[in-house]
Amino acid sequence: MEFRTRLTDLFGIRLPIVAGGLHWLANADYVAAAGRAGMIGFITAASFPDDAGLRDEIRRCRDLCEGAPFGVNVSMLPKLVQGERTDAIFDLIVREEVRFVETSGRSPEAYIPRLHAAGIKVIHKVPAVRFARKAAAVGADAVTVVGAECGGHPGLDLVGSIVQAVLAARDVPVPVAVGGGIGTGEQLVAALAMGAEGVTIGTRFLVAEEIWAHPDFKRRLIETDETGTELILSSLRNTMRVLRNETSRQVAAIEAAGEGSLETLLPHVSGKLGRVAYETGDTSRGALSVGHSVAFADRIEPLAAIVARLEAEAERAIDRLSAVVRR
Repeated sequence: MEFRTRLTDLFGIRLPIVAGGLHWLANADYVAAAGRAGMIGFITAASFPDDAGLRDEIRRCRDLCEGAPFGVNVSMLPKLVQGERTDAIFDLIVREEVRFVETSGRSPEAYIPRLHAAGIKVIHKVPAVRFARKAAAVGADAVTVVGAECGGHPGLDLVGSIVQAVLAARDVPVPVAVGGGIGTGEQLVAALAMGAEGVTIGTRFLVAEEIWAHPDFKRRLIETDETGTELILSSLRNTMRVLRNETSRQVAAIEAAGEGSLETLLPHVSGKLGRVAYETGDTSRGALSVGHSVAFADRIEPLAAIVARLEAEAERAIDRLSAVVRR
């Protein structure tokens, strides 16, 4: 099956699917597998502590992609945060002639002229339509709008994906991908019907063989249904949807007691704890980003096999529409 939308045209892909950036996990193996399957994926720059490591991963990904497109995800921390490397990362991306960048975290306005001058296309990820409008206005080539169902950071408004998709499609002039709870071919067809140009999928792909996380981590996701996530960190105005576990319960208790602060919560939600969970398979600790589409994760298999199932689901959904709609 082949689709044609402004998003597929932008990236030169067969399917209107962005394989979501997964901190620590979105390496060359995953991103290249996404490209070979007809999608586009993004290496997560924040997973690499120095420029040399990111440079080597970009080169490895280019080799593995076999000509398929790929990009780099740059999650831009607030300005003046210690260790902020955004400028250096963009310089590296330009030098390595990466063609696509996914940005998030703050407005990409200051960087878009430099990236466009190098021929790089920018898709910016946001949790609300008002931010998507702004991103389009400052030159982003496309936007991803994620709803409350997404793993990681769904923003403060917590508007669902089905509402975000329609509002963004009506109001944002650049191609829109909708994310949050998306994990089936039926949902892809629904997103296109609502006016989106494609979807972003993250959590559903966490059980792919190409994801380097421990098999016990993946098995825990397979055992988890749509009720197995929890929202935390609202007291810091940095809401995060995570797998329900010992850490999420501890954090929720601290926040419910009115004691939520950076000092009290950071020891529980440090990204290093999450990496340990991926390495060991012990999912009892760590703030592990997981969205509602974990409900669709039912087996460990190659990413290409997951995508093939998505395509079959989409084809059945289109056939179903053809049977029920008369014109």
